[in-house]
Parts: sequence; C-alpha cells; structure tokens
Amino acid sequence: MNETLRIIPKHIAVIMDGNGRWATRQGKPRFEGHRQGALTARQITEDCSELGVEHLTLYCLSSENWKRPEEELAFLMQLLRHYMIEERTTMMKNNIRLKIIGRRERIPDSALEEMDKTVKLTAANTGMTLHLAINYGSRAEIVGAVRRIVDNVLQQKLSPEKIDETLFSNYLDTSGTPDPDLLIRTSGELRLSNYLLWQLSYAEIWVASAYWPDFNRDLLLEAIDVFSKRQRRFGGVEIL
Repeated sequence: MNETLRIIPKHIAVIMDGNGRWATRQGKPRFEGHRQGALTARQITEDCSELGVEHLTLYCLSSENWKRPEEELAFLMQLLRHYMIEERTTMMKNNIRLKIIGRRERIPDSALEEMDKTVKLTAANTGMTLHLAINYGSRAEIVGAVRRIVDNVLQQKLSPEKIDETLFSNYLDTSGTPDPDLLIRTSGELRLSNYLLWQLSYAEIWVASAYWPDFNRDLLLEAIDVFSKRQRRFGGVEIL
C-alpha cells in the first residue's frame, strides 16, 4: 500500500500465539520457541514505535498459563526477568515507556523487582507506550473493577448514578489508555482467549497463520494495510 494511504492505528493489541508449536515444528524444546518469541517481541516493538503507533499491548502471560508444566513456567519467569533487564537499552533508545497490566501474584520477586525498575526508568519517556499483559485475565480484571466500584459505593465515595461506561473503564488495568483499534493474533486461532474483553469491543481483528516467532514487519504492515481499508462505523452506518 502507498505509504500516504496507510492509516496507523493508535493502539495495537497482540495475542502472541504459537511459540510452543513453532518449536515443536522445528524439532526443538518449547522454551526455544519462547526465547525466539521474545526476540520477535523486541523487533515488533521497535517497528511499531518507528511507524508511529502510540500504544502497543502484548499478551505475554495469561492467568490460565499457570496450568503449564513447572519447568516451562520456571523458564518463562527467568525469561521475563532477563527481558526486563536486556530491553531497557532498547526502550530508552526508542523513547518507549513501559507499563504492566495484570496481577503480581505468583510472579517471582526477582522478576517483579526488574519489572518495577524498568517501569520507573522509562516513566518519563514520551514516545510509544508498551503495555505488557503479564499474569493477565480479562474476566478477573472486570470482576476486580466491579469489586472496587461496589466498595466505593458502600463507603459512600461513589454514587451509583455516576456509574457509566467511562467510569467503569477507569477502574480497569488499562485506565487512561485508549481502547485498541486493531487486534492481531498469530497462529491462525480465532478466539480472544480472555484478553481485553471490554477494551476490544470495537477493535478490528486480523489473524495471521504464522506462529509468533515467524511474525515480522511485513506481516505487521499487512495487518495495518487491512486495517486502513476497513470502514469503522462503531454501530452506525456509512455516510455516502
């Protein structure tokens, strides 16, 4: 597509699916897929920043992923810690700010410490915001928001009449962040997997057959080009 016709989404959300299957197809252990997936995440983050995307949200670890084998989970926690350390230089070079959404429970203290350091280090950056969804589940996020709203009502800090969609959004992990315009999912799967269920209400969805480790700039641009051609009516009708 002509660069002048390309509409860059303000916020792209990604379900990075297929690391394990990529490794299996290559005859490698699953952790090699996760290692390669982290390298892909670095490249796509830089690509999105360069293209002018304002927010990029990557689904790194779902709350359901704790069902995986202990050995794999231990590797993922180690990889998370190393990612937080190694990617600081990339984030600072590209003026990227890091934010984390999800629950802190079950994440090792060593990884949490490095996460907090990187968030603090990049807090003043003014370029793209990279949101990492770690130990995240959208249903739990929504239930947590409801509980906090109910608690505020019971404490008479909030009137029930004030509750609307905008207020509810402010109680979610993504408070202050615009909803995604485009959702990209890899590995050909056609489901949301408990990811940003509230926030993706009007997102355009694009699915790649490639596994996440094989995702690249060309596929990213293909997704953006498809997004550029879609009519976003938000429940209305196209005005001719």
